[in-house]
Amino acid sequence: MILKKLIGSTLLAVAMTAPLAQAEAVNYDIDMSHTFVLFDVNHLGFSNMPGRFADLEGKLTFDADDIENSNVSIVIKTDSIDTFHAKRDEHLRSPDFFNTLEFPEMTFESTGITQVNGETAKLKGDLTLLGVTQAVELDLTVNNVGEHPFNGKQVAGFTAIGNIKRSDFGMKYGAPMIGDDIALRLELEGVRN
Repeated sequence: MILKKLIGSTLLAVAMTAPLAQAEAVNYDIDMSHTFVLFDVNHLGFSNMPGRFADLEGKLTFDADDIENSNVSIVIKTDSIDTFHAKRDEHLRSPDFFNTLEFPEMTFESTGITQVNGETAKLKGDLTLLGVTQAVELDLTVNNVGEHPFNGKQVAGFTAIGNIKRSDFGMKYGAPMIGDDIALRLELEGVRN
């Protein structure tokens, strides 16, 4: 009788803790006040001009125990480009560059994540710009996952960096004097919903 009770208690304990051991991907709301898409482009060999896109939205599904079971999608409003110079930004919105009237959005949809080590991974996805979709790969770092110290919510933070050639998307104006290689950086925070 004691053996039956012991076995029954053990099975019950295993059944109750099994869901805790098998975490799954959960949805996060992207915190737009702490999420940025940044870029650098070489200008005539003299400087690397920084810029950003100020208006974006997206979805994040994150599995803290298996990052390869995670995904992200981002929609960027191209007319929100900001290089801290109004006249240049106006030119960047023109058909020479982003052609924002015809292509008001660019998108990134992840297609896979491969774990490199405990905090880094390769993020693969499709980037669509000027109506052209190209596969890109970004180096992804998981900055932190845990409880926000001020509001108690569960937060996950990431940095993704990589390079693209703008000519691959048909944006050739001024190249190569205005750099063809674009350095990209995404800083993203998600709040578990």
